[in-house]
Amino acid sequence: MGDTGTRSRARRAGRSVYDASQRAGRASAAVAGGAGRIVHRITGASGASRTGFSTLLELTAASGIGDAFVTIALAGSLFFSTSVGEARSRAAFALLITIAPYAILAPLIGPLLDRVKQGNKFILSGTLLARGLLCWGMSGAVEFKDTLMLLPAAFGILVLQKAYVVTRAAVTPRLLPSEITLVTANARSNLASLIATSTGAAVALGVDKMMGGGTHGAAWVLRVGTVIYLAAIALAIRLPDTVDLQAYGTAEKGPSRRGAVQANGHSAANALAPAARRRPFTLPQVGPAVAEAMKANAAIRVFYGFLLFFLAFILRSEPFGHVSDTVKLGGLALAVAAGGILGTTIGSALKARAPQALIFVVLALATAASTVCAVLFGLWSVLAVALAAAIAQTLVKVGLDSILQREIPEETRSSAFAFSETLHQLALVGGGLLGLLLSLTGSGFAGLTVAAAGLLIALCWLLVGRRRRIMRTRQPAPSPVP
Repeated sequence: MGDTGTRSRARRAGRSVYDASQRAGRASAAVAGGAGRIVHRITGASGASRTGFSTLLELTAASGIGDAFVTIALAGSLFFSTSVGEARSRAAFALLITIAPYAILAPLIGPLLDRVKQGNKFILSGTLLARGLLCWGMSGAVEFKDTLMLLPAAFGILVLQKAYVVTRAAVTPRLLPSEITLVTANARSNLASLIATSTGAAVALGVDKMMGGGTHGAAWVLRVGTVIYLAAIALAIRLPDTVDLQAYGTAEKGPSRRGAVQANGHSAANALAPAARRRPFTLPQVGPAVAEAMKANAAIRVFYGFLLFFLAFILRSEPFGHVSDTVKLGGLALAVAAGGILGTTIGSALKARAPQALIFVVLALATAASTVCAVLFGLWSVLAVALAAAIAQTLVKVGLDSILQREIPEETRSSAFAFSETLHQLALVGGGLLGLLLSLTGSGFAGLTVAAAGLLIALCWLLVGRRRRIMRTRQPAPSPVP
């Protein structure tokens, strides 16, 4: 009898646990479903859901979350576990390592992507699948400290990340509804990526801590990252067929195969050499308007890279009222993150149809901000100039992407984006190395003065070049000899 009562109580307890788990599952599903509906409403605004652009935004966010997991898993203690001198050498090495994927991105991957007319959704999903598999391999390499396997896998993920970015940027104009401009679309993509990356980094840190940290925690972060990459493939397959280049002669939203007339009087066909005449390992030849935008973006990337690394080490060497390094560097990271969000929000709200003007205005404002912060150097001015630099580099990148998408023909757009990404990563690395070098002086005023002066020189050089180009186009054509 006692056994019967015990079994009955056990069954009732089991049913209670089962019912509670079902209720929890339904509640979790309802929360997830509600969050999903909110995300769909946000990404599908202004007709984006009608054309499939909302799916591309969600795919970009999912990809960013996976990338954040990889970054957190591989991130070492760059500043706190070593001396300032050793941290500086590690930072320089990390900067140089980031250049490696671009050695094959511009000369090889870009031209190869140009040759793909159909199947872009499978290219995007393929980069996710390959990143997922490499991420799984890296989890074992991290846990067993197998450097021989870890480094090639990490390199492969970096290359695939850039291939995804280039392909996504190339197909964006094909998915735009009439209500959204290119500047707004690029700002939305950047905002989705930034929010997703920040959220993914926070979750990855939680997973790492929950699993005990160290190599074991990092391995579990990579395993979860694998699941995220593989789950994102479903979004890539849901992309509409319009991500692929239409047959020759079919009208499209972006520049046609024959090209469109550029604002500076040159045809888009002159912006980049035709893909049919180009081979892999051949760098593209860009037109004046595109070259001007690339130079402006390179200048702001040098400025941003310089400030990022210069200020990080100045904050460690300057006491600033005996504020701890953790608080100072946390404030710098917060300023940079806030600047990225503000920049993308401003770019989305502007709905600018003149990205060249946006680029020059941002350069002028960044020059003024860095000059004021150099004169009023202090902890608050450091955070202010970091915020301004993050806003400026985000807005200029949005403007550049819009110009490339508008001026470059479909058949060579991937090469143009690959070349642009490579050039500006080199600019960021060059600025970062210069910032590390000037941080040896220990003078924040001197460093910010150099940054402001360099940005002013770049702005004046670009304005002079633009004026000369405009004057050449206004010159009357020579009259025919009678």
